[in-house]
Amino acid sequence: MLELLDITEIFKATMVLFAVIDIIGSIPIIIKVKEKTGDIHPLRISIVSLLIMLGFLVGGKQLLGLFGVNIESFAVAGSIILFALAFEMILNVELFKEDKSSSGKTASIVPLAFPIIAGAGSMTTLISLRAVYEMPNIIVALLINMLFVYVVLKLTRRIERLLGPGGIAIVKKVFGIILLAIAIKLFAANVTHIL
Repeated sequence: MLELLDITEIFKATMVLFAVIDIIGSIPIIIKVKEKTGDIHPLRISIVSLLIMLGFLVGGKQLLGLFGVNIESFAVAGSIILFALAFEMILNVELFKEDKSSSGKTASIVPLAFPIIAGAGSMTTLISLRAVYEMPNIIVALLINMLFVYVVLKLTRRIERLLGPGGIAIVKKVFGIILLAIAIKLFAANVTHIL
């Protein structure tokens, strides 16, 4: 396996995944989820996200195929969840009701682990990367990204204190609009394939 590792491939795959996962841009969503659930459990979210993406990297197409679902349908489903999150952030409304039966340990898995970190965009990208790079290099790139995700999730309270309530409100609105644009782009790019 070590002979298959290529620093250039790892760097390129890391950068592509970093841009798609966009954990920095997701900070307002992380803060919003944290407000609702009380805590976000950075390690648990990072591990669940990693397992989802590794599973999808290895057998994503086949898994979706078993259920008769294609990548495009999966992407549209993810975009609808992103739509709802964006509307919450922009309009300050509550669409995702807190599930009283869920413990704090599981409440933040959705939407943070899926679809924010391990979303349709990340999974589609992983399948695309498989066509270009060797599997070990993609796995290393994914591990690097998940380490960065963990650090950002762990530092959310400090980032929250740094921004303050006013800064958080502004960032939420701005990133809500960006998230809405991403959701629309993801929806538009994939919905024509399933109609």
